[in-house]
Amino acid sequence: MSKIAAKIADFIRETDKALLLVAVAASLFGSVAVLSATRYLETYRPFIVQIIGTVIGIVVAVIIANIDFDFFTRHWPAAAALGIGLIVITFLFGYAPGGTDDKAWLDLGFTTFQPSELVKVCFIVTFSAHLTRVKENINKPKVLLLAVLHGILPVALIHFQGDDGTALVFAIMMVCMLLAAGVSWKYFVSAIAALLVASPLVYFLVMNDDQRSRVISVFDIEGDITGATYQQYRGRMALANGGLFGQGLFKGTLTGNGGVPEGQNDFIFVSIGEELGFLGCLLVIILLSVICFRCIRTAYLCRKDSGKIIAIGFFGMIFAQMLINLGMCLALLPVIGVTLPFFSAGGTSLVCVYTGLGLVLSVYMHRNTRTIYLHD
Repeated sequence: MSKIAAKIADFIRETDKALLLVAVAASLFGSVAVLSATRYLETYRPFIVQIIGTVIGIVVAVIIANIDFDFFTRHWPAAAALGIGLIVITFLFGYAPGGTDDKAWLDLGFTTFQPSELVKVCFIVTFSAHLTRVKENINKPKVLLLAVLHGILPVALIHFQGDDGTALVFAIMMVCMLLAAGVSWKYFVSAIAALLVASPLVYFLVMNDDQRSRVISVFDIEGDITGATYQQYRGRMALANGGLFGQGLFKGTLTGNGGVPEGQNDFIFVSIGEELGFLGCLLVIILLSVICFRCIRTAYLCRKDSGKIIAIGFFGMIFAQMLINLGMCLALLPVIGVTLPFFSAGGTSLVCVYTGLGLVLSVYMHRNTRTIYLHD
């Protein structure tokens, strides 16, 4: 018991309390938003799942934070096996929930689980281990090519799974971690130029009709309000209803009655906007921005390359999902099924986000080579 008490004391003293408190505040805020957005269903299950997910997530984050992050990078093969195994399982046993066409989920009986959420954390571990080992030679073409192939592997697997939104999140995480590893800006300029040249080929030869219609809908939201643009059109109506201060918590006209599809999930930001207005949306952005800032700060403070890259990897994950989700809700980007971290409904995904947060807390606590505690 004395060792456990000492560990708890170490955690309270050494952890990034601001990061943890803001993350908890965000998930509790999200839980209330989910409760409001699902009240028309006349069940408290989504809200209870969020609360349970938050509690379990906090426990998982605290446990991981007390383990030196070097332990995880040393055992990267286990993380790689877990990540690849989860994706393979979805190819064999995955199913597509109602309203989606990608078999990226597993039905566990008592709940559903999207393995790619945990695969993101596995990728942070494996890719940081890889980049740390080759950091001194990262700008050599052969070394960089192998690193990029490592990063592209989960992107490709998730793409073939049918979940292009999550594949895009992985791609942004890869770019952020490559930047943290010191890849020359010249490579990124070349990559951007190549993507711009290839974009017409991707649009006409790779995308299917449904994907192309979603892209077109961004430029003409009112063009097909009963089809491809329905969700975003209704979402814009809900945001307009909210104005500056909102219609009031649990009083949303559209989102409170299921008038916006996935108002508790992909479009939770819209639900918050209708009920709490522009100020509520601003609070969401501030909370997520603070989490991103604390991750960057942790990377700056850490003396170890692996810790820096881990913290930036988690930053890339939160930043990418926030950017894409807000773009979807504001009709600036096509709807590609990316959730808002800490806010969107989903207990297992919430636990996975806290698992990644635990890695960042571990980097913060073990950012120096050795920390001397009083009980030592």
